[in-house]
Amino acid sequence: MTAYDLVLANGRAIDPETGLDAVRDIGITGGVIRAVSPTPLTGTTRVDLGGLVVCPGFIDLHSHTMDVAGHRLQALDGVTTVLELEAGAYPVGAAYHKAAQQGRPLNYGFATSWGIARMAVLLGLEAGGDIEEFLAHIGHEDWQRPAARPVVDRILAMLEGDLADGALGIGVLVGYAPRVDPSEYLAVAALAARHNLPTYTHARELVEQDPTTPIDGAEEVVRAAAETGAHMHYCHVNSTSIRHVDRVLGLVEKVRAEGSRVTTEAYPYGAGMTGVGAAFLAPEILHRRGLTAHSIGLLGAEGRLADEEALRAARRDTPGAAAFVHLLDEDDPAAFDYIQRALAFPDAAVATDAVPLLWRSGAPDPLAWPLAPDAVTHPRTAGTYGRTLRRLVRENAVLGLQEAIRRCTLVPADVVGSGVPAMLRKGRVQVGCDADLTVFDPETVTDRATYTDTAQGSSGFVHVVVAGDFVVRDSEIVTTAFPGRPVRA
Repeated sequence: MTAYDLVLANGRAIDPETGLDAVRDIGITGGVIRAVSPTPLTGTTRVDLGGLVVCPGFIDLHSHTMDVAGHRLQALDGVTTVLELEAGAYPVGAAYHKAAQQGRPLNYGFATSWGIARMAVLLGLEAGGDIEEFLAHIGHEDWQRPAARPVVDRILAMLEGDLADGALGIGVLVGYAPRVDPSEYLAVAALAARHNLPTYTHARELVEQDPTTPIDGAEEVVRAAAETGAHMHYCHVNSTSIRHVDRVLGLVEKVRAEGSRVTTEAYPYGAGMTGVGAAFLAPEILHRRGLTAHSIGLLGAEGRLADEEALRAARRDTPGAAAFVHLLDEDDPAAFDYIQRALAFPDAAVATDAVPLLWRSGAPDPLAWPLAPDAVTHPRTAGTYGRTLRRLVRENAVLGLQEAIRRCTLVPADVVGSGVPAMLRKGRVQVGCDADLTVFDPETVTDRATYTDTAQGSSGFVHVVVAGDFVVRDSEIVTTAFPGRPVRA
């Protein structure tokens, strides 16, 4: 009789690809699923799940929290793989090297960053950085301006070098430079198409929000898919579309029917978060989104901004400061329905847009756990998947349990997997696949983070396994576990 390194026994195994939903023992050796058995298996370690759901670990396509503390907070929400794809990093080699040197609890990966490469060229910055580097220069108008073709070619060459170095695609924050010529966006999409990798876009303004926009943000994404053949991934379609989500999703549905590949993602919150210096938070244009200065609150500060003067001061003095942007009232069923429609759209992935943790008292010990009580973030960092399972499955029945799991696992694995073979071993509970697994109680799983207590991990996720090792066991972080592996193209 074969003995496995680890056996997860008597779990309700749900595999979203094959449709398996039955009690199984799962045998794991060497970080790989070696058996999915209806009969008992033996193992060096055998954990009886008592009928709890065991499914693929959740794959977050859109996480900006790439340090150990952020990984642990996401692990308590069932996540096993975090990918920085919308903002990306440049150069990706440095980002992968840093993560490998420090060790990570969860699997990790990066797209290359159009925004950071563009800043390097147009602002004369040293080429290198991540989301924090981007936010530090977010309000600088020179990087947002249209560029001549030779400048665009320099940016494209930088991105192409990163794609050759294993980047998972191209992150395109065009919404932060909304006056860039649409031809540059098409050139970036064409580059991604040549490498058979997706672009991950924060779309620019919709025409309803800015009638003077060079191109409607949704039209731009679907046009690029049709004209270049690129796989275009539409990031957080809920927060960029707001009340226009039906028109945007209708466009996506139309081009899909015509043969283009456009994928979407959403998160179950009504507030976004970005650097307060973002172009679309200029006080004089907030009304386009139905917002006022009081719709915005700085992370780590008490309450929301009082008025336009306070907003202008924040944009001038600390443009990279993280800011809540309250777009829709989550407690209003009619408003929350816009969010649910984005999440229920066919094959939409659940993704967090998780943001880096901020400690109000200064720099913490990066390995300290539990988190210090002054740690703050957006609640979606800590609770996106618990909230999806609570609100969309258990309370509102918008998605069935199996379908919700598919949106958190197989769908994101396949978004990335078209050009990244390693992702085809994730998002599945099958022999030969990576032993990245999440165990939870579907009757009690829930988010705990709120806008006033932002860094509370979800509850109901009992075990989380990465590459065959527990990173969460009996609902507690395993502080010695750093099994995360890089995902590269």
